[in-house]
Order: sequence, then structure tokens, then C-alpha cells
Amino acid sequence: MDIENKLKQIKSRFEEINAAMSDPAVFDDPDKYTALTKERSDIEELAKDYDTWVDLKSRREGNSELIEMDEDPEITEMARMENDEIKEELETLEEAIKIKLVPKDPEDSKNAIIEIRAGTGGDEAAIFAGDLFDMYRRFADGEGWKMSLLSLNESEKGGYKEIAFSLEGNEVFGKMKFESGVHRVQRVPATESQGRVHTSAATVAVLPEVEDVDIHINTSDLRIDTFRASGAGGQHVNKTDSAIRITHEPTGIVVECQEERSQHQNKERAMTMLRSKMYDIELEKKQKERAADRKNQVSTGDRSAKIRTYNYPQGRLTDHRINLTLYNLDNIMKGDISEVVDALRVQDNLEKMQEMAEG
Repeated sequence: MDIENKLKQIKSRFEEINAAMSDPAVFDDPDKYTALTKERSDIEELAKDYDTWVDLKSRREGNSELIEMDEDPEITEMARMENDEIKEELETLEEAIKIKLVPKDPEDSKNAIIEIRAGTGGDEAAIFAGDLFDMYRRFADGEGWKMSLLSLNESEKGGYKEIAFSLEGNEVFGKMKFESGVHRVQRVPATESQGRVHTSAATVAVLPEVEDVDIHINTSDLRIDTFRASGAGGQHVNKTDSAIRITHEPTGIVVECQEERSQHQNKERAMTMLRSKMYDIELEKKQKERAADRKNQVSTGDRSAKIRTYNYPQGRLTDHRINLTLYNLDNIMKGDISEVVDALRVQDNLEKMQEMAEG
């Protein structure tokens, strides 16, 4: 990867955008101004990295001249020491730049729809599904994202048989997409009188939220049913058939939404879910095609794969895709999952870099 030329191109484009944004004609065109603002934001960090890179290179060259002249032993030694530090800084900076130069997945900036379903383990699986929901809710709060419930089916002993919700904010799908898969928990259930550790599971699906322009749905292919909402939402849920269930007959995909107060709002939400599910099918195909060429797969497109184990007796979380083990399970279940999310994103970028180098 030719870092210098890449950075020069980015710096040049960054300056072009700054000049364009100060043009009154561009400022009066909201669409163009918004597009330039987004592009500027995307490359601003790399433009600053280029300035730092140039500065470090310049300082290293200046020190090298002093070392070559060797007029004063003390100054020469100081120059050597500083160049050793600069060498380390440049190596660290260049590694960071390589990762940033990996082309961004266009889906990453999208909002997301998350579905959590209890798997094997009966009541304990439903309780664990509730724990996962709480973990993601707290993580979303920390990220400043907006969460909206879409549908839920509560379990009698606590937790959820299934729950769906949307997250809106910055880089939601990019940070959440690697949560898709089977999550396994090992712990002593509250209902277990013998104190034995049980293994249960819940599945998580993370879908990028898409608009009409991303995927077209023929309304004649839809069957729309209304029903009376149950669960949270207030007294109105027992009085009106406000909940919506939409079936896409060609694919058999079924979505429902019951958390909004009106039938119209629930229908809009359900349509968003349907578009996302249909879009996700295509996305999964692409991921599987890409994964076939990868030796170490973070994201394979296989949503049925066991991706993570939460071991309560040992306070341990293990992500099986990258062999990451952490011993701070209490904090993780309180929403502190940044270390896991970041590690998965870094590994995915490293794999993409490897593909670029081989390609």
C-alpha cells in the first residue's frame, strides 16, 4: 500500500472540499453542501494524520542531517534519541493509517434493527435474551443512540421469548453488525435448586435499516393483518387493533410491530423492518461470497454460528471468532462492550487489508 500517495490525494481532496464549502453557490445548495460535509467528515482524520506524518518525516530528516554533520556530540546524541522516538511514532501512525485507509462498508453508517430470540434453554434462555437486550440498551445509551421498541413477546418467568428494537445514531450498524449470531450463556439459573450450571442460548440478528430507495417492495405481494397489541404501551393496547403484522408472500417473511400508539405508525415501522429483512438476505449472500475467500472470518454471513460464550461462574466472556477472552463479565453485561466491538472491527479491517495486499 503506497501510503504517501494515498495521503497526498486525501489531503488534496480535503483542501478542495474546504474551498468548495466556502463558495456561496454551494452553500445555497443544501444537498451538495450536505454531501460535501459528510465527505469532509469522512476524510478529516486522515488529512490530519497526513500533516502529522509530514511533520514527523521532516523532523527525522533534520535530525539525520545533524547526525551526519556530527559537530557537537551532545546535539548528535539528542538527535539520535529523538529519531528513535520518531521511528516508533511513525510505525504506530502508519499502522493506524493503513486501517483507516481500508474502504468503509457503506452499510456501516446506517441505523440498525436488532432482533433477539430465546433459543435452547427454556425459561433461562428467555431471561438471558432479556439480559442481552439490557446490555445493548445500556451500550446504546453510552453511545448516545436513540432506541425504539418495535415488538416484544415476554416470558412468564422474566425476559423475552423475542424482542425487536431499532437503534438510531452514528455508525450504529458498523458497531453492532458483528453481534449477529448465537450467544451462549453458562450459569446457574435462578430456577435451579441443585446449583448446577446450565447452558442456554439466544440468537441475535442485526439488520441495517434501509429506505425505499434501497429496496423496492411490490405492495401486491403483501398480506397485512391487524391485531390487538399486548405488553407494554399503556391502556390503549387493550382497546384497539393497533398492532400490525405484514407477511411478504413470495419469501414468507413475517414482521410485526405493536409498540407505537397508532396503526399507521406501526405499519410504517413494520415496513421498515420488512425492507431491512429483505435487504439483509442480499447482504448475507454477499458476505458468504466474500467469506469463501477468507481464512479467518469475523463476519461470514452464517447467522446460525455460535459466536460468543458468557460464563458467569468464571466471570468470563469469550468471542470464538477472534479467540478473545475477557474476565470482566459484570461490566460487559452492564453495557461495557466497547472492547469487544473494537476488537472485532479491528480484526475485520486487518482481514480486509490482507485481501487488498493479496489482490
